[in-house]
Order: sequence, then C-alpha cells, then structure tokens
Amino acid sequence: MVWYPSRRRGTIGRMTEEHSENAKSAAKPELPKDVRVRFCPSPTGTPHVGMIRTALFNWAEARATGGKLVFRIEDTDAQRDSEESYNQILESLRWLGIDWDEGIDVGGPHGPYRQSERTDIYKDVAAKLFEAGYAYESFSTPEEIEARNVAAGRPKAFGYDGYDRNLTEEQKAAFRAEGRKPALRIRMPDEDIAFDDLIRGTIEFKAGSVPDYVIVRPNGDPLYTLTNPVDDAMMDINVVLRGEDLLSSTPRQIVLYRYLIELGIAKQTPLFGHMPYVMGQGNKKLSKRDPESNLFNHRDAGFIREGLLNYLALLGWSIAPDRDVFSMDEMIAKFDVRDVKANPARFDIDKAISINAEHIRALEPEDFLRRSVPYLHRDGVVSADNWDALTDREKAVLTAAAPLVQPRVRLLGEVAGMVGSLLSTEGYIEPDADARKQLKDSAADVLDKAIAALEAVDESEWKTDPLHELLSKVLVEEGGYKPRLAFGPVRVAMSGRRVSPPLFESMEIVGKDVTVARLKGLREHL
Repeated sequence: MVWYPSRRRGTIGRMTEEHSENAKSAAKPELPKDVRVRFCPSPTGTPHVGMIRTALFNWAEARATGGKLVFRIEDTDAQRDSEESYNQILESLRWLGIDWDEGIDVGGPHGPYRQSERTDIYKDVAAKLFEAGYAYESFSTPEEIEARNVAAGRPKAFGYDGYDRNLTEEQKAAFRAEGRKPALRIRMPDEDIAFDDLIRGTIEFKAGSVPDYVIVRPNGDPLYTLTNPVDDAMMDINVVLRGEDLLSSTPRQIVLYRYLIELGIAKQTPLFGHMPYVMGQGNKKLSKRDPESNLFNHRDAGFIREGLLNYLALLGWSIAPDRDVFSMDEMIAKFDVRDVKANPARFDIDKAISINAEHIRALEPEDFLRRSVPYLHRDGVVSADNWDALTDREKAVLTAAAPLVQPRVRLLGEVAGMVGSLLSTEGYIEPDADARKQLKDSAADVLDKAIAALEAVDESEWKTDPLHELLSKVLVEEGGYKPRLAFGPVRVAMSGRRVSPPLFESMEIVGKDVTVARLKGLREHL
C-alpha cells in the first residue's frame, strides 16, 4: 500500500499500487484556486543567490496566480541565528523589490511570524502528537544507535532503528532513573509514501527508507522537522516551493501533515515543488561561502535589481527558448512553477553580467545617474552619495557623460572608472599599466602635434565634431598615422585608461585648458 496525499483539502488518501502507477503517468498536479506560498529563511548568514532564487520563484508564483506570499523567519537555532543576518535578509528583499502579503513587518492573521516567538505553539502541538500516539519518547543516544547498527551488521551511520517504539513504562522509568531525558520521534507508517511534485512529477519513497525522526530534542527544543510543517499548516500554506536539498524530508512532512489533519490542526497537505540545485564552478553545488553566492557582493559590484533578478530567474526557468532578457512584469505574466526544470542550474557570472548590462542600457538616463551616484561616492569621484546633494558642476558633467557611459558599462561599479577623468580637474592623470602599454615610440610626436593644434583652437570652437576633424587632419592626413596610433596617446592622456568614454566628447566635456594640460602632462612623463 502507498500513502498518497489527496488533492482534496483536509484528507490524505490511501492508494493501491495500481493507483500509484497511474499517478506516475499523470500530468503534474493542478494548482489550488487560492495559492498561498511562503518564504521562510533561517537568519544564519549573508543572503545568498540560492535563497533569493527561492524567494523570487515563490514571489513570482504568488503574483502570477493572484495568490499570497507569506514571509516568516525560522530562527529557533539560537547558536547559529543572528539579528544581523535577519536584518540583511530584510534589506536584500527590499533592495530587490520582492514584497510579501503577510508576515514580517506586514502582519496578518497567523502571527507571530518569527519561530522564536511561537515556542508555546510547538509545545502544544508536540504534546497532542504524543497523546494521540503519533509521536513517542525516544531515549536512545546517537552512540547507542550506532552500536546497535554495527552489532546488526548494518553501516554505523545507517540511522535510527526504531528501538524505542514500544518501550514499556518500566523501561522508560529505568531510563529516567539514569537521568536521561527523552526526545520525541514521529512514528512513520510502514508503507510507501508518494507525492506529485510540481516540478519533478510523481516521487515515491519505499517503506522503511525513512526512519522515525526527532521533532523535539531531549532538552525540549523543537526542531525544523516540527516547526516548519506546523507553521505551514497554521498559516494555511497550500504550495511549498523549496530547494532540492530538502526533498529527502518531504515524506516526513507528508506523514506529519496526515497526523496534523487528523488532529484538526491542518486543513490540507500542501503541494510540493523542489527547485533544482544551483551549481558553481566545476559542477559543484554553489556553496554559501562561495563569493559568487553572496548577494551583497553582486550588489557591491554594481548589479542592479532588474539585472540580477532576471538572471536568477533563468536558474531553472525560462520565459521563452530564444529569450534571456525580460522584466519582472513579463516574468509574472508567464511564470508557472510547473515549467521549472528539474536539472541543476549553473551560476554563470559572465552571463549574469551580460544580462545586467542589458538592463543598465534600458534605464532612463536620469535613473541611471541616480543609481550610479552611491558607487561614484564610494569610489571617491563625487562629493556626495545622492544626486540631489552633488555640486552643479558634478551634475553637469555627469549629465553630459551619461549617454557616453551608459551603453558601455555592464555594472554600476564600472561607472567611476569611466567618468572619473571627466569629473577630475587634474592636469595630469597617471596612466594605468595596461594603458601605458598602448603607447608606442610615436606617442611623443603625436602629442606634440596634437598640443600645437589644440592650443590654437578658440574656446567657442571647442566642440566634439570640430575637434575630431582637426585631429584627424593633423594626425592622420598630414601626420600619416593610422587612427589607432594617432588617437591612442590622446586617449591615454585624457583618461589614463585603455578603455574610456568617446575621446572627442570627453575633450568637449572637460574643456580646453584641462585637455591641453593633460596632453602636456603625459608628454612630460613619457
């Protein structure tokens, strides 16, 4: 026989092997009419891309179906949880624009929304499970479990063997007399357990493959195995979208839901969808400690929310076979979690940066500038960290530079390198090493000719096109230099960089005096 969650609210049906085989060939299950999903991270570190991908897919499913997203915090691990991490999770969601309908800072009818404030609820549910016989006291220590496995010829780490299932009251009393305190374990049924995964189709776990598991530690602390399903049940969550790493715990939750339904605590067994792993370099699962996993590293580098969310959406899902760049509104219009692929997704930083560049180019120029200013201030090229507080000159230079720079940067962190020379009034900019390598033996002659020609230009004629025409005539037509050799030294003098905004537009922005001073400065340092 197979325990199989019914799609009707409030029941879990018993299926024959024949029915189970039919389920295997069926389509992925229909979604509930009123979808309720949740995002429930543990505050144990800096937000990472896997966590945010989970939040994004839950958010997209809620918005696509007109459902609700519940945001709660699972903070019952006092040794690992931190308030700093909690605040970082909130900061990351707000930065990305992932909002929620119920939960932290929003409220709702099912609070509180931090597990550390729900201890009495878990104690009450655990007591009811014990009184009903669904849970039992277990006195075995890990060392005793391992020793029994070895004695029975099983691997040491085989897992719990059910030893305490049928202890007599005398045996329990003897353990207590030794000073032992029991854990509480859920009694798993001796049947196969199957469910229809929204992403992977029907999945079955054979009888005996999932041992009785602990829901309350001997010290009375509730575990994730209890708190997570209880919260989902009491918050009426009917679709659970989470990572593939939690797939092995699903049969435990399905059984616990059955017990909670029978106790009148749960209304239904939710549908489950297990999202694919996010892989890093070398086809290894992307570690939380990998720099590429750290969400704030990407923000610090200059990803904008639209670009990063777009790329994270591609880690298991696509809007169309031939399309990678889209807005969140477009994602919501098309998203269905049943279209998510089960195969692992690889985090490709180069592709992520490329997609971010597309979204930067799509920004309105004023929006681009306002978002860039905090990075410019961080890198020391403007006087304030917001647009309104900048000087008039800074605003004028940046406004003129925006159409030159915006199409050429991929990350907002690159803007400072592009506009720093335009904002500077220095008469000499020390060239970067790779820029100096571009200077050939002809650089001195090129700079001498350019300086002589530019010094004769009237301020009123100091415009992009006339400057281009003049230097083309002096250096290319009359000087006989190819454009690369003709304009390369001038570019290096103006910006100190190998890659810079368009040369003649830059010369117009910084003006005649600074331009000539920079050419003379480089000439002196050759």
